[in-house]
Amino acid sequence: MKIGFVSLGCPKNLVDSEVMMGQLTTSGHELTSHPSEADVIVVNTCSFIDPAKQESIDTILEMAEYKKNGRAQRLIVAGCLVERYRSEIQKNLPEVDAVVGTNELERITALCEDVQPADSNPFEPYLYHDATPRVLATPRHFAYMKIAEGCDHPCSFCVIPQYRGKFRSRRFESVLSEAARLFSQGVREINLIGQDTTCYGEDLGIKDGLAMLLARLAQIETAHEKWVRFLYCYPNKVTQRLLDTLAAHDALVKYIDMPLQHASAPVLKRMKRGASGDIFLKLMERIRRTIPGVAIRTSMIVGFPGESEHDFETLCDFVKAAQFDRLGVFSYSDEDTSASYNLDGKVDARTTYNRKRRLMALQRKISRARNRELVGREMPVLLEGPSPDSELVWQARLPTQAPEIDGVCYVSDPGDHPLEAGQIRRMRITEAHDYDLTGELVDSSARGNGFVQILPLSAR
Repeated sequence: MKIGFVSLGCPKNLVDSEVMMGQLTTSGHELTSHPSEADVIVVNTCSFIDPAKQESIDTILEMAEYKKNGRAQRLIVAGCLVERYRSEIQKNLPEVDAVVGTNELERITALCEDVQPADSNPFEPYLYHDATPRVLATPRHFAYMKIAEGCDHPCSFCVIPQYRGKFRSRRFESVLSEAARLFSQGVREINLIGQDTTCYGEDLGIKDGLAMLLARLAQIETAHEKWVRFLYCYPNKVTQRLLDTLAAHDALVKYIDMPLQHASAPVLKRMKRGASGDIFLKLMERIRRTIPGVAIRTSMIVGFPGESEHDFETLCDFVKAAQFDRLGVFSYSDEDTSASYNLDGKVDARTTYNRKRRLMALQRKISRARNRELVGREMPVLLEGPSPDSELVWQARLPTQAPEIDGVCYVSDPGDHPLEAGQIRRMRITEAHDYDLTGELVDSSARGNGFVQILPLSAR
């Protein structure tokens, strides 16, 4: 049977899709990236904020058309939308034949085969391990690896703990085993993910678990140069040992993704996060002092209930002082099951939109200035493939550019050696743009990528 997957949302969701695909291929089913060829279509949904919910619903309805006009016999909906609206989906979307929650991934094969799955508790926490079958849906040179699931933080705007459950870490050796296997398959870059990777190991009684894990991952012997990155750290969990570990190992990229969400102490208090811009600036000073050349990425929420004009100006002043390398700005989404839904002082949509535009414009200038400081420098880059705009120009990423969320580098094909996706080369930066960089390769020989074939599949 041919099964098509559409995976929406974050990398954590993508890993769930890869786990489900692994179970299906182990059971003898074939995967296809063309929904018109699929006997069964699975849509793995996101419902974190309103736009994600709408995209999920639109995609479900789009895929349902293949039951009418294609060969699809069944449509399965999985993921976070199921956790939030299970009964509504079953009641209002008759096109959907079955649903799979985030803790029910092991039911996917039976549901695709239209077999009643064995009884299980859909609310029992699930977390895959190194022996779990998995099919990578990313390009062959990088992969995401989930090291934990769930979250114990009480952030008032966030609904993830309601659907992903309490924080739970994968076993140390399980993570190391999977990483070693991925590297042996030719993966050049592993990105560790979780709702909060800096809590890794706490539930297992391990202090500084993430620092210990990173050090062990950096020491895995490989036939090629490797990069290890971790994403999404909580600011009050960034320890000096973690920073020292990042500074000590070349394989650990000098990049910290630390969503701060705001800088005004009153807003942060209503978000149930605490701290303030001054505390964050001291932390960033310590990070930059410990790790020369580190890139710091963060995300901010504007329009949170109670955010005054003064609070927003405090945020703008903080961003100017912090000089982030990367910054994402999100409009507050009033989710009906979040604690912040019941807060007063809601900010109107127009004000929120204008604040988002203003903050993004401020960061654009900062980003351009920081990129200009790189012109003339030679740095390693990971080649991604030809640019969508021209086969004569290739896209690449610096270690300080995370896949799919940050800017990219554009490199002209020198023609003397064939370029291959997955090669780590050296580039001299020649031009700086708002978010992207342009450069030329300066190393004289291409190193093999060491790939073995991993089944490709398009992720949406």
